[in-house]
Amino acid sequence: MPRSVNQKKKLAVLRELFLERTDALHPITMKEIIAALNAAGISAERKSIYNDIELLRELGTDIQTVRGKTTGYYLASREFELPELKLLADAVRASKFITEKKSAQLIKKLSNLANCHDRGSLKREVFVSNRVKSMNEDIYVTVDRIHEAIENDKRISFGYFQWTAEKKKELRRGGERYEVSPWALVWDDSNYYLVGFDSEHQAIRHYRVDKMISTKLCEAEREGREEFEAFDIRSYSGAVFGMFGGKPERVALSCTNRLANVMIDRFGQDTVILKESDERFRIHVNVVPSPVFLGWVLSFGGEVSIVSPESVAEKARCIAESNKKI
Repeated sequence: MPRSVNQKKKLAVLRELFLERTDALHPITMKEIIAALNAAGISAERKSIYNDIELLRELGTDIQTVRGKTTGYYLASREFELPELKLLADAVRASKFITEKKSAQLIKKLSNLANCHDRGSLKREVFVSNRVKSMNEDIYVTVDRIHEAIENDKRISFGYFQWTAEKKKELRRGGERYEVSPWALVWDDSNYYLVGFDSEHQAIRHYRVDKMISTKLCEAEREGREEFEAFDIRSYSGAVFGMFGGKPERVALSCTNRLANVMIDRFGQDTVILKESDERFRIHVNVVPSPVFLGWVLSFGGEVSIVSPESVAEKARCIAESNKKI
């Protein structure tokens, strides 16, 4: 084989070697590099490999050197980092319109973007309620921390915020951190939820992952194993997050100011909040006026009322009158 062709092949094999076998925890030595190239039918000496590594660096491959008793080399950054691949794999599993067969094919392709040491961590389960459509750009870090805690049987701590009527983030509990034993993640209608055990209240509770900030692993082991093993997570997610289908309508709601966080959580940050008075605001939302939605509105008592259309307001009044007779 001509030397130029052999050199091109050597560069390709060398780059694939770094992609397949290395990361910060698994550097490869020069001796191992030479053995891998020989196994691929390529003879090489140390000096030429040093030159090849420098050329790969110039071409944008982030190869770092670890010096110690033996010098090692590893690929420090990739097009897709492991937390991103985990999130993509979770999204594929959660997508209702993708068949199980196609999901398996896509996840296998995604796993090929990870090195051989990390592929096993992509084989995990996410409980699905409905397909998630969008997530904030930082959520995958939090999701990865949660999975890491579950895999290592550890609790997590985090800050938890809510929205104010001024559409500003406000930390709950005055900024005091939550400490929770994580047991599962649930996708539901554009949101990702952590289901965990609250030791303080001795109960299973859920938390919006996109409202969790500065998530950290704790040294303490998880609690609530018996409670979670007796817990029907699918029934729970359907009861807590589920909504009926039907034809959507444009509905105006009048709400007290303290419910701004609830309304932004339900209808999104793009919801326009119009001031009615010092105590109340109004929003216009597209909803399916099903018994579930109307019951949700009525559950707030006089703090939420349907302003328009009159047909939806009348349905709510009928349900309220029926409830009085029970």
